[in-house]
Amino acid sequence: MPTDFSHLLIGIALGGIFAYLLLFLHFHRKLAAIKKKSVSQSRSSILGEVSEKVMPLLPEFPYHTKDLVFLGKGVDYVVFDGLSRGKLKEIIFLEIKSGASQLNSNEMMIRNYLSSCPVRYEVMRVKY
Repeated sequence: MPTDFSHLLIGIALGGIFAYLLLFLHFHRKLAAIKKKSVSQSRSSILGEVSEKVMPLLPEFPYHTKDLVFLGKGVDYVVFDGLSRGKLKEIIFLEIKSGASQLNSNEMMIRNYLSSCPVRYEVMRVKY
C-alpha cells in the first residue's frame, strides 16, 4: 500500500511539472506575440508621425509649404492655399494618414463638424 501512495505522489508531482511546463511555454509564446505586436504598432506610429512631417516636402504634395501651418492634434495642417502668392483660394484642414490607418474618433468628429458648420475667425486681444 505505501508504494501505491508514493506512485500517486510521483504522478501528481510529474503532472504538476508537466502542467507548469505547458503553461510556461504558452505564457512565453503569448509574451513574444505581444512584444512583436507592440513593436509593429510602435513602428507604424513612428512612420506615421514622420510621414506627417515629410509629406509636404515631396514633389507631388499639392500645396506650397509656405501655406501650411502645422497643428498635429486632431488636424495635421491648416492649409491657407494661395496665401503665400497673395491670393487666398481656400482654407483646408488637412489630415495626413499613412498605409491603412483610419481617422480616430476625434478626427472624425472634427471632420463631421467642419463639413456641417461654418467656421469663424476670431481675434483675441491681450491687455498688458
